[in-house]
Order: sequence, then structure tokens, then C-alpha cells
Amino acid sequence: MSIAIDSMKCRACGKCLDVCPGSLIVRGEDKKAVIRYPKDCWGCASCIKECPFEAISYYLGADIGGMGSQMTVHTEGDLLHWRIKKTDGTIETIVVNKKDSNKY
Repeated sequence: MSIAIDSMKCRACGKCLDVCPGSLIVRGEDKKAVIRYPKDCWGCASCIKECPFEAISYYLGADIGGMGSQMTVHTEGDLLHWRIKKTDGTIETIVVNKKDSNKY
């Protein structure tokens, strides 16, 4: 599992650096976020949820049924909009209330 950081969308806010439990995200020469060792990513999605610019996407590989899709998160208040862009170009959105996300 791994993430991808779009340097064109990144605004160097540093929120992803603060939440990465593996300290894998660092600042590049341009002060924007880069991932040092993508293969070491735990797949926790903390950085994706914290990025206010949707600059970080999560690769959904075949091993978890994603078949190469990319997922980003857009936050509106207490709602997380998980946007899954499939390889055929279609987009599926799953809306989750942050207050209920760890309930089970």
C-alpha cells in the first residue's frame, strides 16, 4: 500500500508531516511534502484525511479490491467524502461522519 503526493496541489502546510506515524513524509527542496520510502507506508490514511488540498491520494491495489484506483478525501465539517477514482475514469464517493467513523 502506498500514497502519492501531487506536488501541484500541495501547499506546504505540513499537516501530513505531523500525522504520519512512520515519519515517512518530509519536506522537499521546495518545502512541499514528499514521501521518502513509499514501500514503507503503513496505509493508515492519516495524511490523506488531514490534507486540506486533496494533494495526497491512496493507491487501492488489487490485493484489497481496488484494482489500481486512487482515493482522496475531502472534508466538510464532520463529514469525510472519500472519493475513489477508478481506472475507468468513474468516481465513487463514500460519505462518512467523523464522529461515527471509529464507532465499531
